[in-house]
Formats: sequence, structure tokens, C-alpha cells
Amino acid sequence: MARSVLYAPEAAEDLLQLYRYIAEQSGPERARGYVGRIEAQCKSLAEFPERGRLRNDLRPGLRITGFERRVSIAFHITAETVVIDRVLYGGRDLERSLGGEEG
Repeated sequence: MARSVLYAPEAAEDLLQLYRYIAEQSGPERARGYVGRIEAQCKSLAEFPERGRLRNDLRPGLRITGFERRVSIAFHITAETVVIDRVLYGGRDLERSLGGEEG
């Protein structure tokens, strides 16, 4: 059974900030394409949500999966949903970002 995919406010903000950065550096078309591919990767978690590395050391039930070697997608699953907690680009500190501090 496929789950629905939801974005935590922090993850939605991560995507917006990433879009803005790429749009400024390389243009809005490239930014839309890159963020769109990240969103497609997140959506694909609905079918196979137990992908990624389980990181109970950071938060019970937290999973991390990579995207194109530059992005870490942090998420957790419930019986009906996949919740995208954060979308972290490059060298952002996963532990600090999930602890509520800006990474």
C-alpha cells in the first residue's frame, strides 16, 4: 500500500531556500528542474518507504536517504504517511539541523 508523502514546514523551507540559491546562481529553470527531481525522489518514498539508513541515534524512526550525492533527505514513516522532515544540501550538519538549530 502506498503512503501519502507530507513535508514538514522545515523541509518545505529547505526546498524553497535551495530553489532560491540555485535560481540566483544558475537561473530559475535549472532550480525548478533540480528541486523537481528532489520532490520526485521524495514522492517515490510512498511506494518503498523503508529505504535509506535508519538513524535512531538522531531521532527514533528517522531515516536518511541521499539524492545525487549532494542532498540528504531525512524522513520518518507512519502507517499511512511518509513525512519529509528535512532536505539538506551539501555540507549542512544533519544532527544540528534535526535538533532545531540552523545548519
